[in-house]
Amino acid sequence: MTTLQKELFSLQDLSYRDFHSRLMPTVDKEKIIGIRTPVLRAFAKEFRKRDEATAFMGELPHSYYEEDNLHGMLIQKIKSFDECIIALDRFLPYVDNWATCDMMSPKVLKKEPDALLIKIKEWLSAEHTYTVRFGIKCLMDFYLDEKFSEDILKLVAGVKHEDYYVKMMCAWFFATALAKQYESTLPYLTEKRLSPWVHNKTIQKAVESYRISDETKIYLKGLKMK
Repeated sequence: MTTLQKELFSLQDLSYRDFHSRLMPTVDKEKIIGIRTPVLRAFAKEFRKRDEATAFMGELPHSYYEEDNLHGMLIQKIKSFDECIIALDRFLPYVDNWATCDMMSPKVLKKEPDALLIKIKEWLSAEHTYTVRFGIKCLMDFYLDEKFSEDILKLVAGVKHEDYYVKMMCAWFFATALAKQYESTLPYLTEKRLSPWVHNKTIQKAVESYRISDETKIYLKGLKMK
């Protein structure tokens, strides 16, 4: 066991480990130490100041789920767009669960929306589930507000990856798009442009959203595919 792993195990909460492992069926429970996210974030804030943080990011794959999350937290703090992209391209192929994937949303990516969009298109064409999922999440995080265009919707609608965790992110994306860009997004449901599974899951997630009015939720429920 490395010195870092010993430090991480000193932060272990076994009851949290048992609870959290049930949320991630793709991860072997033996890979989960059991560290609450605020505790790990506090550790990451201190750890990134150490000289060994750079070496740690070069040591892939990691052995534990929390090491992956620590890696993601360090990527979050990279201040150079180009360096962040390089770090993501190295790390994403090793991501094996939705939680590690979804915790990453580096603010520096917002600085270069055109360059980021080119990279996202590469990620969307990947075979690896969580690389594709991360690309969709970036579109959801960064392109549904002032940078929105209808081409963004077309990109996600065009994703044909059949993994559950990709399809779920597609539904989350379109539910968020309904909340933020309703008029542009609605035709994807009324004209049945999405797969039946993504279509119905989008409606389910939209109905669960506090950002969508009760009246609109009633209407959306009527659009479900049988």
